[in-house]
Amino acid sequence: MSYFAGIDVGSLTADAVLIDETSNIISYAILPTGHDSQKAGTMAFRTALEQAGALEVDVAGVVSTGYSRGRVEEAGNSKTEISCHARGAFYYFPEVGTIIDIGGQDSKAIRVRPDGRVLDFAMNDKCAAGTGRFLEVMAGALNAPLEMMGKLALESTVEITISSTCTVFTESEVVSLISQGRKPPDIASAICRAIANRTSGLATRVGVADTVVMTGGVAKNRAVVKMLSEKLGHIIMVPEEPQIIGALGAAIIAREGGS
Repeated sequence: MSYFAGIDVGSLTADAVLIDETSNIISYAILPTGHDSQKAGTMAFRTALEQAGALEVDVAGVVSTGYSRGRVEEAGNSKTEISCHARGAFYYFPEVGTIIDIGGQDSKAIRVRPDGRVLDFAMNDKCAAGTGRFLEVMAGALNAPLEMMGKLALESTVEITISSTCTVFTESEVVSLISQGRKPPDIASAICRAIANRTSGLATRVGVADTVVMTGGVAKNRAVVKMLSEKLGHIIMVPEEPQIIGALGAAIIAREGGS
């Protein structure tokens, strides 16, 4: 049996997905990118192979994506995150019309056609505000584990507003709120709401379809998903593991010949 792989090397994580000839997911790996994106991509790929009990010679095609897609030596071709997230989201939700992806350093809204191909997209790649890195910095300011930010935000009882849109100024505002005695759940809720508000503008630019899918690490934050859903007026679907969607899309493209 032949396998196909997708490797997504982003700013925070390197993800690899291995699929078979019928696009069934065989294994996947999510590793920190660290300071060496090339090594991270290789390690994610090897980890996925190891989990599948497969060898590199068993892989018939590899496509890379993400910020460092050009540094993935194992890949025979590379594709943009836009195309790969569209294909990956369509794999799980064939009815998808709009995809929202919040990654480590940027956020994207993608409008797709009924066949899952990209129709239009908008990106916020000039500022880290509203991204995974933004959430990571704010979690640090709150002295709260990043993975607990969503749960903490959902415990809020008082709505407060964060006015800043810049990561640096928002961090200062969070520190100020802490010094005022504001409760961590209320501050966390304000942070998540700021992300939802910023992201909703991107989605509106490309058009919000009936079926909205959210991908990327921030999709694991239930508070952001809930607030964004309320802001857009649509239920947001989240894949079981939203961080691998780009790599999955790249693997599917590899299976189709890499184009």
